[in-house]
Amino acid sequence: MMWTLLERFGTQLVSFIISIILARILMPDDYGIIAIVLVFISFANIIITGGLNTALIQKKDSDQKDYSTIFWFCLCIAAVVYSVLFFSAPLISRFYGKELLTPVLRVLGIIVFFGSINSIQFAFVSRHMLFRKNFYVNAVALVISGSVGILLAYKGFGVWALVGQYLLSSIIICILLLFAIRWKPTLEFSLSRFKGLFDFGWKVFLTNFIITVYENIRSLIIGKLYQPSTLAYFDRGKQMPNLIMGNVTSSIQTVLLPAFSNEQDNRIRVKQMMRRALTVSYLFVAPLLAGFFFASKEIVLLLLTEKWLPAVPFIRIFCIAFLLMPIQNINATAIQALGYSNLTLKIEIIKKIIEAIILVISFMMNVYAVAWGIVLYNAICIPINLSPAKRLIDYGAVEQLKDICLIILASLIMGAVVFSCELLPIGNIWILSIQVLSGAVIYFFLCKLFRFDSLTYVLKNASAMIGDLAKGKHIIVNS
Repeated sequence: MMWTLLERFGTQLVSFIISIILARILMPDDYGIIAIVLVFISFANIIITGGLNTALIQKKDSDQKDYSTIFWFCLCIAAVVYSVLFFSAPLISRFYGKELLTPVLRVLGIIVFFGSINSIQFAFVSRHMLFRKNFYVNAVALVISGSVGILLAYKGFGVWALVGQYLLSSIIICILLLFAIRWKPTLEFSLSRFKGLFDFGWKVFLTNFIITVYENIRSLIIGKLYQPSTLAYFDRGKQMPNLIMGNVTSSIQTVLLPAFSNEQDNRIRVKQMMRRALTVSYLFVAPLLAGFFFASKEIVLLLLTEKWLPAVPFIRIFCIAFLLMPIQNINATAIQALGYSNLTLKIEIIKKIIEAIILVISFMMNVYAVAWGIVLYNAICIPINLSPAKRLIDYGAVEQLKDICLIILASLIMGAVVFSCELLPIGNIWILSIQVLSGAVIYFFLCKLFRFDSLTYVLKNASAMIGDLAKGKHIIVNS
């Protein structure tokens, strides 16, 4: 988990710096175009993998034949999906009234081939806990692709700078993983193995597809009803707090799925790991989101300039929405890892009926109501997602909320102090510096005061990792 956190935060920190540089050079409309295209790429990736990569991780004895079978299937589906994207690009372009969408979608759509390969590679990485190698691979790909993206933006390529960055990153990750891990595809396909994996995977696919539809439907509608710049502000407002929430929870979920799967017959052990994951998630997520909420204006002015100030209200709304997500995601991962993909699907269908109602009502109002609708939806979904845990793992909603309530309280106290710093009669950069420093000191003091054992756990393991790195024990690729 620590290696995955390091990979997420390390690479995303570099990615964030790169995105800040690009945002200062490019215009919001450029990001609006890319946001629309990435929605279709997201749908394509979900269809291609079909939940089968998750099935490879969940299966306790997956072997070379399993991986090769799913590899060739996904690659064939990728060819079909790309053909659909290629020929439907002009229709999508006319629907949004943006001619540039056609060439951008056709070029960036090539990413689905590398994404299909990478999904199987990452299933192998995850199943065998090779997260250290994944860290180095992603770091190298990010630095190279980000540098190329900045160069293209500086040379005036506009939206194509973002296209080049995304496409090059996917290509580099795919190539480096071919050398970094031991698995390589072989010319074999087993129909019986495919049927076995598909029996689990189709329910994961349908669940993920429903989630992806609802995560992206807002962007599609906003892109149609409003200017691309409005979609850019909405997406930027979601992207910045998601840098915190997404990286922490995805890092933990990445490790939890294979870890829970390996211990799926030991429910007591699963509960212990689940509690640890929950408290560690909120140890990071809660204070960072609270600080981001109160310091968002200063952050935007300093990093993105005044042209991105309309994104501030969205940043604050999404900070609240994302605070309600880690507890749901961890519960969903535990249920899925224990083999209850049908239960996960049923829960998701119930949730999406609720979300559809909220979505229709919010779009009848305005774009800010759409964002607040996400907060309301996440609040309603907490009891729905947590309800099976009591029966399956003996870790109910009351016990889970009790484990994180003090962490959230400490974060809110810290946030109040950060907010008060805004009243100081000094420049934005000094206010932000004082907010970061005072917030970190106060939160650390409160963690010690409340005796959070998750902090002790993190510091102990981080110290061990630093010691290992200092001794030079880790290498990028085995010879």
